[in-house]
Amino acid sequence: MSVVALVPAAGRGERLGYGMPKALVPVNGVPLLTRAVQGLFASGQVQHVVIAAPPSDVDLVHTATASLAPAGGAVHVLSGGAERTDSVRLALEHALRVIPDTSIVLVHDAARAFTPPEVIADVVAAVRDGHDAVIPVLPVADTIKQVDEVGVVVSTPDRAGLRVVQTPQGFRVETLKAAYRSGVAATDDAGLVEKNGGKVHTVPGHAHAMKITTPFDLAVAAALFAGGSA
Repeated sequence: MSVVALVPAAGRGERLGYGMPKALVPVNGVPLLTRAVQGLFASGQVQHVVIAAPPSDVDLVHTATASLAPAGGAVHVLSGGAERTDSVRLALEHALRVIPDTSIVLVHDAARAFTPPEVIADVVAAVRDGHDAVIPVLPVADTIKQVDEVGVVVSTPDRAGLRVVQTPQGFRVETLKAAYRSGVAATDDAGLVEKNGGKVHTVPGHAHAMKITTPFDLAVAAALFAGGSA
């Protein structure tokens, strides 16, 4: 039974200011997407990676990633959709059509290019242990305020019960299929499962799984991971 990672990477990433898709922006000479795919395979758990690429850059993405798969594995590249959920849905449909023995599905952000392979393996292990949906998380370090529509504080949630969510998020394939068939909306795939009545389990995340979305994030990543090592 195959573990398949879906990587929605069709976003343009204007905030990085590179004039290219965010997933192809380099950190120390290596594109974010390349690093993310390398990490997925380095976990030793993933057999296939399905990338939803910008429609204009499918060939470029294929060239950048095709050689990364280990023996017996493969990278699949297809045109992504207008929104992240569209890209995940297209990648999931491709996986179900082309990789019929898919049993566990991961959804991973290319922008979290330095997620340690051990975190990826922990997510897969938790799904194998019987959890329908699993996410890596970190405790919240800052005080959080809830505000109203004019910016006035209305409450201060207890941060002891709050977590920062990372990727990859892992699912039994039937769980993710059902969530996408439900027609609900959410900001992440685990949220879709929650709104569809499912339970989401957590495992410890890692600070290296930071999401790179701004030039500052990019500079921090370049400094932290000089030499290509996380």
